[in-house]
Amino acid sequence: MQLKEKEFAELKEYISSVKNVQGILMQTLQKAQEIFGYLPLEVQKFISDETNIPLADIYGVVTFYTQFTIEEKGRHTIGVCLGTACYVKGSQEIIDKIADELDVKVGQTTDDKLFTLEATRCLGCCGLAPVMVIDEDVYGKVDSKKVPEIIAKYRN
Repeated sequence: MQLKEKEFAELKEYISSVKNVQGILMQTLQKAQEIFGYLPLEVQKFISDETNIPLADIYGVVTFYTQFTIEEKGRHTIGVCLGTACYVKGSQEIIDKIADELDVKVGQTTDDKLFTLEATRCLGCCGLAPVMVIDEDVYGKVDSKKVPEIIAKYRN
């Protein structure tokens, strides 16, 4: 996917507005992700060129913090809790079923850019284990047999 000139112009303008501020990397990365939706290498190189921060440093920050992503996300994000309570109650089976249903691995996005599958840590819903979240919708006590039915709601 070709990234647009308009987005790069917006990011350049933002960087210019904070160029003399100390510690601009985190806020610049947050702004870039807000603009582009993710931080591919092309965007990281642009930030490096504009800020004179080494690309290796930028990449290190992007890959360290889970708030940043280097891959484009799908329209819907599916998160399955792998915290202790959920894991014990079968969340790995849920992830396996979703991966099979969507033909995608954890951390990846479907070819049609509709779904991104993520493994999460405790969501604080231990009494509902195993828990699956799609966007803002929480599904508790999920049975792997219900996965296709749940996913079907988001295909439209």
